[in-house]
Amino acid sequence: MNIEDATKQLEQMRQEAYAYTDKGKVASYIPELAKEDPCQIGVSVCLPDGTILSAGETDKPFTLQSISKIFSLIVALCQNGQSYVFERVGKEPTGDPFNSIIKLETIKPHRPLNPMINAGAIAVAGMIRGKDVEERLHSVLELLRKMTGNPQIGINEAVYCSEKKTADRNRALAWFLKDSGVLTGDVEETLDLYFRHCSIEVTAKEVARLGMVLAADGMDIMTKERVFPAEVARICKTFMVTCGMYNASGEFAIDVGIPAKSGVAGGILATVPNKMGIGVFGPALDEKGNSVAGVKLLELLSKEWKLGIF
Repeated sequence: MNIEDATKQLEQMRQEAYAYTDKGKVASYIPELAKEDPCQIGVSVCLPDGTILSAGETDKPFTLQSISKIFSLIVALCQNGQSYVFERVGKEPTGDPFNSIIKLETIKPHRPLNPMINAGAIAVAGMIRGKDVEERLHSVLELLRKMTGNPQIGINEAVYCSEKKTADRNRALAWFLKDSGVLTGDVEETLDLYFRHCSIEVTAKEVARLGMVLAADGMDIMTKERVFPAEVARICKTFMVTCGMYNASGEFAIDVGIPAKSGVAGGILATVPNKMGIGVFGPALDEKGNSVAGVKLLELLSKEWKLGIF
């Protein structure tokens, strides 16, 4: 791949996707996220040799939000094993909004259908081991710091406090999980961990690095060190295809065809097996919680560079 030509192509696609920024709205149910300028779109691509190509707002920090669910799942699987995790959380798409409670209540056993919806991610947070929230959060932060090569990655305290004050739906999900026996630890402590890992701050460039480690099946592309098992990477990439874009995952799989995970701060992590990691930032969201311009940008990129895995 010619780096200069590829960067020009990225910028052209970014400009085409920019027109879609006015078709969405920033997340308003978390007040701190409502302050973001919706007219932003940036994309970074990380290649197997560590080269990063970028266009647009790729140094602007934003919080992972639901993208963090991938990394809490990695920690939980590495600490507990598949049997333990999937006895408590299922492996199926829901077709419902990410914060829905309806299937949790109507399906028996009352366990979340997958780890990418809020109920499932709260259940996963409850499986992360440690003597307190700080130690449990440290496991997630250390994973992200190792994968990105940035030891400074941390929490956006303003977003964390904003989430914690307005998370009544998530509290309802967590207490239902406690009543059903899925959550066995302290509910408020588990919620606090969940709010904190959703509030971890990154840039699109760092998200691209995260995607490249997943593309390399858990290998650090710079140090050649194994960060987590290939089987864990496979599980996560499969969830990204089936559940990663909320209840638009099927449509995204057809139109884009790349494993991806979105977050309501406007980030999207995408990973093309053995080829590249992609980080997108575009805070204007569609009605399902995905970046409008970000999805369009990934669609253009997938078609232009023939990245679809299907």
